[in-house]
Amino acid sequence: QVQLVESGGGLVQAGGSLRLSCAVSGRTFSTYSMGWFRQAPGKGRDFVAGINWSGSSTYYADSVKGRLIISRDNAKNTVYLQMNSLQPEDTAVYYCNTVHYGSTDPSVDYWGKGTLVTVSS
Repeated sequence: QVQLVESGGGLVQAGGSLRLSCAVSGRTFSTYSMGWFRQAPGKGRDFVAGINWSGSSTYYADSVKGRLIISRDNAKNTVYLQMNSLQPEDTAVYYCNTVHYGSTDPSVDYWGKGTLVTVSS
């Protein structure tokens, strides 16, 4: 069965950086485009960033362009989200999931527990 395990969240002050990791098991990882999503307190889940199967192409929500960088290491079955210049509005639980490349929706409605990022001002 597919497992999605997010990690790396924590408390950081505005302007700081974090790197999130998403470990994927139970599938042929390199076959899938992957995405990061986030859910702020009391709000719905929104798309953040996507990456194709090889890691050669990426796309982002306008709100995070230039600050957040998605990458992947297929040998480690892991996708990363490097977060720089963090702002309070980035505070959310962050999730990873499969995507159809270019889409801002997940391929399936199956989620891990996420990892919480809290940005203080």
